[in-house]
Amino acid sequence: MPLISSAYRPPFHFRSGHLSTIYSGLFRKVNGITQERERLELPDGDFIDLDWSYSKTPTRKMAILLHGLEGHAQRPYITGSAKAFNQTGIDACAVNFRGCSGETNRLFRSYHSGATEDLDAVVNHILEKNKYQEIFIKGISLGGNLAMKYVGERRQVPKEVRAVVGISVPCDLYSSLKELLKLKNLPYAQRFRKHLVAKLELKLPLFPKRISRNDIIDIKNLKDFDDIYTSKAHGFADALDYYEKCSCLQFLPHVQVPSLVINALNDSFLGPECYPFKEAHSNKNLYLATPKFGGHVGFIDNKNSYYSEKRAIKFVQDVV
Repeated sequence: MPLISSAYRPPFHFRSGHLSTIYSGLFRKVNGITQERERLELPDGDFIDLDWSYSKTPTRKMAILLHGLEGHAQRPYITGSAKAFNQTGIDACAVNFRGCSGETNRLFRSYHSGATEDLDAVVNHILEKNKYQEIFIKGISLGGNLAMKYVGERRQVPKEVRAVVGISVPCDLYSSLKELLKLKNLPYAQRFRKHLVAKLELKLPLFPKRISRNDIIDIKNLKDFDDIYTSKAHGFADALDYYEKCSCLQFLPHVQVPSLVINALNDSFLGPECYPFKEAHSNKNLYLATPKFGGHVGFIDNKNSYYSEKRAIKFVQDVV
């Protein structure tokens, strides 16, 4: 599918990738949205919390929203997306991954970039309600990788899933990791590590035979975290095995649902392998937009609106 051209031009002072990333992550406020929480019990005894918001008019359309690394359903990039969908007559279900809703999950495992079994559980739960005829999935960053992997795994995707959108997607996880470990991204990497280790600390007294204080001390960077915890907790040999098996890039040729990836060219989190030009050219169901600006999830437009939110809605409206 030919690449989608983008005329996106943010206000001048937000043409810096770092400034747009930092402002959007730390300072953006989204008002006027009410969320209702539902707990979904999972087959393995764990749980996921879902935060619903609704269109003002009855609808048979809904969007599943997936957050990024150490995010949750109250982050402005999620509430902004939910509000935009609601205003367009689409209900929204914002997923909090395991351990991300303000309460430690029950199992030693948690969430990761390739845990499509949890997304599948959410989709099936929604279909059991027998209320929605059209389902859209929008994933941001880690959630975007998860969404694209889900529709590219050669699984039987329910017919109700009509479109998928991924924003700032680390299509090649190892390529993204290498960028995050560079000096330019040190403040982001340190912040991610701090939050990940804090959650792992909570598991220490619950699972003393699986994680030790020395293990936690040994976590100096994000790759260490994936070597010591993510890979071991989720059945991978090591961090590199996890990155290889869970990167959505290898699944993009098999995507059968209309899917859009929006990755800014000035996104400091994404390496060259995270821009799937070849895959988009060869798969009629895969669309790729690479705006010059936007940073990482920082597609700021005018009056607190975001290009990525408006473009996602246009895409799902066009393909249905």
